[in-house]
Amino acid sequence: MSLPILYSFRRCPYAIRARMAVHHAKLSCELREVVLKHKPVALLEVSPKGTVPVLDLGGSVLDESLDIMRYALDRPGSEWSSAELSHPLVARNDSEFKHYLDRYKYFDRFPEADQQWYFEQTQPFLDALNQAMVASVAGPFFLASPTMSALDAAIFPFVRQFALVDKTRFDALPLPALRSWFEHILVSSDFTDVMQKYPAWEPTQTVTLFD
Repeated sequence: MSLPILYSFRRCPYAIRARMAVHHAKLSCELREVVLKHKPVALLEVSPKGTVPVLDLGGSVLDESLDIMRYALDRPGSEWSSAELSHPLVARNDSEFKHYLDRYKYFDRFPEADQQWYFEQTQPFLDALNQAMVASVAGPFFLASPTMSALDAAIFPFVRQFALVDKTRFDALPLPALRSWFEHILVSSDFTDVMQKYPAWEPTQTVTLFD
């Protein structure tokens, strides 16, 4: 029986969170690292919109990162709950925060405002994350439980993308719980294990995860 095929791009936050769920669930699959400027025909055949991540299950295709996370986490043995992906913070991350994150990072493409204005629009969501951790009985490092959870995995890659735009500015934010959460996950195996570098996929090569 052939393995599911996961099309991914290492730095994409949507792909990172999908890989984190696949890694946590130890879902065996074939990884195909995509160069977005030169999308392989095989990817476009299963998902014409050409975005990543995509999980090709043979008889069906999942081409939304949260759907891939749910598929992986609903498997027996997963300690993360896919129900957390319905948390309001995930919805805010994927809409409000991502909207302004893109404009903050690529401000030259959005001349309607300057980078500082876009930066300021991201702050309510980051404040909400910080407050959620301060109020949580789970401890200082996570949003919903004493250990890493699906909620953290769904949001962290986007905060990472934000932080890397200007790390000095991020480190200066008066949000100590958020910064502790970020630094803790940044060095965790949940994240570092899925950030290994692979060459762009070619039909002649196969990389298997969790075989």
